[in-house]
Amino acid sequence: MTRRLTLIIASLVAAFVLLSGSEYLLAQNSFQPTRFSVTVEGPSTPGTMNVIFIPGLASGRRVYDREAKLLAPTYRLHLIQIAGFDGLAVGPNDKGDLLPAIVEELHQYIQQNHIEHPAVIGHSLGGLITLMLADAHPEDTGRILIIDSLPFFPLLMDENATVEKVKPQAAMLRQNYTNQSIQAFMDSQRQFAPVMSTSEEGQKAIVDMSYRSNRTVIAQALYEDMTTDLRPRLASIHVPAALIYPYEASMGKQSEVDDLYHKSYAAMTKLQFVRFEYSRHFVMYDQPAAFHKVVMNFLSAK
Repeated sequence: MTRRLTLIIASLVAAFVLLSGSEYLLAQNSFQPTRFSVTVEGPSTPGTMNVIFIPGLASGRRVYDREAKLLAPTYRLHLIQIAGFDGLAVGPNDKGDLLPAIVEELHQYIQQNHIEHPAVIGHSLGGLITLMLADAHPEDTGRILIIDSLPFFPLLMDENATVEKVKPQAAMLRQNYTNQSIQAFMDSQRQFAPVMSTSEEGQKAIVDMSYRSNRTVIAQALYEDMTTDLRPRLASIHVPAALIYPYEASMGKQSEVDDLYHKSYAAMTKLQFVRFEYSRHFVMYDQPAAFHKVVMNFLSAK
């Protein structure tokens, strides 16, 4: 009996040691998100900083692949992918409001996994989700890095935009995305990709991720992105925060681009602004070395 008990204990210890990464995390509790999936990388030793990465509209976690490889030896990474994007099963994301539900599941994920004060990095739509999380659940974020995202997306087209003015246009775009043929959709994505990235790698990834994304989820996410104005809530966000935004000559005058971002985030008086020259929306593809440097400065700041 003693020998058998010893073997059982040894087997359990071995199994515990072998469980690592996302498998170990999921073994800690039974919470299973339905609005997104998570891949976990990096050491789980006490004191390791946790970093949550959230990609943008019609994007997968792969947009952070290069950065994740650099950070994984030192940081505990939680790479989010929204259900319905880049080949991930839609789950419940094709019904009802999307963004608030994602934020609440992120809150549950952080709380039930006892992730204390993580750094949260969000690109585009993921940046808006990051801001929503920091506002709704201040205890869930230790610091935030926003990558080319505005607290009210329509400001990019009209500095006087309001939610009520934008709603009809947003509803029309949602319908168009849903009803568009797959051929027309893909043609538009191929034309749009060079506007989003200067990198050939980035352009190919953008088109591929769009093709693999559910258009109903894209359409609803875009509608909510266009009709969510977080500017009145920005003053309530007090965690250390930084914003990366791109600039190149095709965008117009540099001073006008600077003003757009600075005025949009005026309520966050301690926000650090980082302008990326010669980049477009997907800065992680366009300037990976510069992106890594900013991420490292952000994570190591006291």
